[in-house]
Amino acid sequence: MQREQRGKWVRLPVEVRANEDGILTVEGYASVFNEETNIGGLFRERIAPGAFTDAIKRDDVVFLINHDGLPLARSRGGEGTLELIEDDHGLHMRTELDPSDPDVRSIAGKMRRGDLDKMSFAFLPSDEEWDDSGDLPLRTVRSASLFDVSIVTSPAYEGTEIGLRSLTDFRAQTRRKNFSAVRIRQALEANLAQRENGVI
Repeated sequence: MQREQRGKWVRLPVEVRANEDGILTVEGYASVFNEETNIGGLFRERIAPGAFTDAIKRDDVVFLINHDGLPLARSRGGEGTLELIEDDHGLHMRTELDPSDPDVRSIAGKMRRGDLDKMSFAFLPSDEEWDDSGDLPLRTVRSASLFDVSIVTSPAYEGTEIGLRSLTDFRAQTRRKNFSAVRIRQALEANLAQRENGVI
C-alpha cells in the first residue's frame, strides 16, 4: 500500500531559531491528535493519541522539503539527528540543521520569514477504525508507520485515494458480516417455523 501525506490542520508556524554558530533549530508539530480534518470532501480523519508510539522507536523517519529530496535530518529510530516525541498535543519534531548544507541555505530565509511554515507527515496506517454513521465517514488512525516529516509549501492530500480504498474494504467487510448475519437469522427463523409447524 502507498503511503499517505497529511498536514493541513497542523498548528503552525514552525519555530525556527539560529544560535551564534548559525545552527538552525527547527521544531513544530507534524501531526496533531484528535483534530478532525476533511479529506477532499470524501471522508473525515483524525489521528489518535499514541498512533506513532511504535513508529518513533522503530522507523527511520527523515525530515524533508515537500516530501522529496535528500534528508535534512533523520531519526534512526530515536538515535539520529531528528527528534520525534509524542505529547498530549501531537507528534512533535525537533532538529538542528547544518547552515553549510546547500539545501538548508535554500530554505532558511524562507522559514524565518514565514513563507515556508507548513508541516506535513507521510504515514501508512496499520490500525484504523471507520465510522460510517455520519454524513461523511470518519477514519480514526490508531497506529501507523512513519516515513517522513516535511516542511511543505502546501500540505498534500495525495492519500485520499488510498483512504477511500480502505473505506471500501471496510464497507465490503461490513456487508459480508451483515449478509452472514441475515442468512443465519433467516435459517434460524426457518428452523423455528418448521418446529412450530411440527415439521421437525
